[in-house]
Amino acid sequence: MNISIHYAFLPHTDADAALAFYRDALGFEVRNDVGYDGLRWLTVGPEGQPGTSIVLHPPATDPGITDAERQTILELIAKGSYAALTLASDDLDLLFERLVEKGADVVQEPMDQPYGVRDCAFRDPAGNLLRINQAA
Repeated sequence: MNISIHYAFLPHTDADAALAFYRDALGFEVRNDVGYDGLRWLTVGPEGQPGTSIVLHPPATDPGITDAERQTILELIAKGSYAALTLASDDLDLLFERLVEKGADVVQEPMDQPYGVRDCAFRDPAGNLLRINQAA
């Protein structure tokens, strides 16, 4: 039996800014762009990997949450404490340079971690933490 990750979900607070980051800076392809009631859900993923996607969704849209809960979620997103994702690249330094050139928010420059991984970190336009590992 095989199992794989098909979709991961990250909130976005600005669909156009999310597209600029994930499509234009990271180079992901847009697989779906769905609008409903003034909101947008974007599905993106790496070219050549159709089975792995990230759904960028409007945060706190569940009708069952209170206004106070919605505000807390938005504050956690802005702080970068709500969601995170780890990616991998076969050329971490080149990808880092490209993201810096595109104006991405650098959290950590590429470095060798004491636990054996070389990585860097960015925040996307919503504040989500993205770590990027050097692929083996």
